[in-house]
Amino acid sequence: MLPPDPALDAPAYREAMARVASAVHLVTTDGPGGRAGFTATAVCSVSDSPPTLLVCLNRSTSAYPAFRANDAVCVNTLSSELRSVAEAFGGALPRSERFGTARWDTLATGAPTLPDALAVFDCRIVERSAVGTHEILLCEVVALALRPERAGTSLLYAGRRYRTLPPAEEPVSD
Repeated sequence: MLPPDPALDAPAYREAMARVASAVHLVTTDGPGGRAGFTATAVCSVSDSPPTLLVCLNRSTSAYPAFRANDAVCVNTLSSELRSVAEAFGGALPRSERFGTARWDTLATGAPTLPDALAVFDCRIVERSAVGTHEILLCEVVALALRPERAGTSLLYAGRRYRTLPPAEEPVSD
């Protein structure tokens, strides 16, 4: 086993990760633990059979108790037009005011969905695992909504700020 790199400390790691561009998502929940949400970049696809996402949630966030108590989440992939919602759920507004920043709906699980999102993944949590400061949620997608009429530009986060990626000029084909 290699000895630990002394330069590999938390601030250096955070700086390295700040250089990685990531899609911005709004992750929401509702249920016995209450309604809550947070802005996330640590979301990725795990499998398409069954369709499963991985979501990382900091256990120190004010939203954590609700996510811990609930079994459903919705991952709303944001467009650049929804930057203000990302900022609100990222801490710009108190938790009690965040859901007032947009129009909400629900799909199968009852977790809040954002109709203006580029994609909506309505999920049930099938596994949880604590790693360091975070809880990793494996989330099986039970309903999906795509908003092609609102394709817009993807909202990204890189270099500690929001950025945009223009839409593809042509649809992806097989």
